[in-house]
Amino acid sequence: MTNKQDDYVPALAYDGLTRFYDPLIAMALRENTFKSALVEQAKIQNGQRVLDLACGTATLTLMIKSACPDAEVTGVDGDPKILGIARGKIEKAQADIALDEAMSYALPYEDQTFDRVLSSLFFHHLTSENKTRTAAELHRILKPGGSLHVADWGKPQNLAMAGAILTVRCLDGFDITDDNVKGRLPAFFERADFKDVGLRREFATVMGTIALYSAQKPH
Repeated sequence: MTNKQDDYVPALAYDGLTRFYDPLIAMALRENTFKSALVEQAKIQNGQRVLDLACGTATLTLMIKSACPDAEVTGVDGDPKILGIARGKIEKAQADIALDEAMSYALPYEDQTFDRVLSSLFFHHLTSENKTRTAAELHRILKPGGSLHVADWGKPQNLAMAGAILTVRCLDGFDITDDNVKGRLPAFFERADFKDVGLRREFATVMGTIALYSAQKPH
């Protein structure tokens, strides 16, 4: 039997809302702006292997491939329904991108496989325990000198952002989003032995503050 804490959480908390994910994110969250900033932050080079963790419908995955066509790009997600949407988008774009189904804390990749790992709006779906497990997995699969780049809900910049994030917290759960809104994500990466961990940029949106983080695996 699968433990409840090991189940994936659908993109909008409920399976029935998955089909609304792309239009909602595009409309409400300045998606192109913050995801473009995340890709730029990662400084992906030709020939590098890049993983989009919890790739969802592959919007970020396709942006990565478009920004660096000679990179080897893989998307992974634990939700088979959303991966079906992703496959359709990738086929339509005729992009050379691999997709895998797996949980973030049990990835099907060998040690030191990737040069970069990117992730967008995912960590707030994880319990604290699974944030810890996921951070350790990402450290394992990154090559020495590789880097992790995360966009997710961060500590509200002001009272307006504290109010805006309440919708997300009601959908995904106040307990499970607590690490994000208290700015604790960097601590999970530090405990997994990442270095140079930090908050790089913030974006105000109608649903709260989106924070961009990065972390480095030492050589």
